[in-house]
Amino acid sequence: MSDYLQVSTATETREVGVRIAKGAVAARLAASGQVIGPVTSVFWHHGAQGSGEEWQVLLYTTAERYPQLERFVLDEHPWTNPQISAVPIVQGSTEYLEWLSRSVEGAEA
Repeated sequence: MSDYLQVSTATETREVGVRIAKGAVAARLAASGQVIGPVTSVFWHHGAQGSGEEWQVLLYTTAERYPQLERFVLDEHPWTNPQISAVPIVQGSTEYLEWLSRSVEGAEA
């Protein structure tokens, strides 16, 4: 398993995405975050297919910090069942990955 993760969620507005990203970084649950959008999402919801405009939030963290980051996103997200998923970062520059680790550990980044 990778020690590093890219965690994603989606929000209805840019403002909510930025608030979640800023909060996760401030709490040292993520080293950085990006809010991208708007993007078009197509999904199933309450038994019907839907689509809508959303903002994608990407957060970069360690596997060790993932459980706390997931809890934070669930607590801060306005939706009752937001999409939260993580994919491993299987390669990256040594300097970047060391910075990521230091950032979530609270060490001088």
